[in-house]
Amino acid sequence: MIELRPDPAFVRPPARGARSLPPIDLDGVRIEVPVIVAPMSGVTDLPFRELARRLGAGLVVSEMIASWAMIHENAATLRMAEVAQEGGPNAVQLAGCEPDAMAQAARIAVDRGADLIDINFGCPVKKVAVGQMAGSALMRDETLAGSLLEAVVRAVRVPVTLKMRMGWDHQSLNAPRLARIAEESGIRMVSVHGRTRQQFYTGTADWSFVGQVKQATSLPVVVNGDITSVQAAQQALAQSGADGVMIGRGCYGRPWFPAQVAALLTGGVPMPDPDLASEKAIVLEHYRAMLTHFGRQAGSRIARKHVSWYSAGLSGSAGFRAAVNRLDDADAAMAMISDFYERQVALGIGRAPRATQQTGQEATAMSEAA
Repeated sequence: MIELRPDPAFVRPPARGARSLPPIDLDGVRIEVPVIVAPMSGVTDLPFRELARRLGAGLVVSEMIASWAMIHENAATLRMAEVAQEGGPNAVQLAGCEPDAMAQAARIAVDRGADLIDINFGCPVKKVAVGQMAGSALMRDETLAGSLLEAVVRAVRVPVTLKMRMGWDHQSLNAPRLARIAEESGIRMVSVHGRTRQQFYTGTADWSFVGQVKQATSLPVVVNGDITSVQAAQQALAQSGADGVMIGRGCYGRPWFPAQVAALLTGGVPMPDPDLASEKAIVLEHYRAMLTHFGRQAGSRIARKHVSWYSAGLSGSAGFRAAVNRLDDADAAMAMISDFYERQVALGIGRAPRATQQTGQEATAMSEAA
């Protein structure tokens, strides 16, 4: 059995008498602490997944990967599907609308090291849900959805999970029914974002609705949406009765945030943010990993959004972001990042409260893949 445990250096032990959030066992993959990082396009690449997992996330899911691109062995797609060589289960999320293609893509992902396949029934983006009739569009065709789930489960020897929304819109809130279909198809776990497709990322996530999904199935259910603080994670669990939480945008610039949630939900002492000297080390570790994974030119360009998220709320961060994002030389950018954090530490300046919500446009542009 593959087992993933949080790094003990970051997650504190449970307090005496505290009730722990039980592990989730998926017949061969055990999520010791069910605090999961959601699949996010442009975010949960391999460097981010490895970092978040090292810092204490219970599981981190890859970016959404199109089934046909996987089958055609598109170079960029294969890079997105790369998995860590050690450290616990590797979860790869697939999207598509053709059962045979999804099954074939799942076999390829498993052959390349995936320990768990997640199926996307949640992506609201027009190109996917309307143009390709995949993602959240599959919630509108329960027959096709069931056939697709069964095809993937039959195709691979590893657990298959499902991520979806409440429904296409508020007139068709069929996630509870789809959860039952998923269970009958052999799916091992369901994650539910508490919004409809038509909401995209507007409004607020309805955690209590996820409770209806939990009541409809005996599968483990994971609640997702608007979990941007440890208090929100507690409330989401309380309102939904779910077995775990999935964190998306709350991880932007905070790869340690899942560990903070895990510490609290397992009865541990609340865990503070890392001090700025430690944050500097994390930022530079992440930056170097992106250079290694993507190459120096592409890596430095892709890293810009992460550097912007990390630095949010720090004194002079707007000017710093404008300057560092103009640099094409990776060494110069890392030197500027180091100098910026060292000035913060030397002056003893703290961070202003981070914004926990984004505009609908920002959220859609850099959205959770499901």
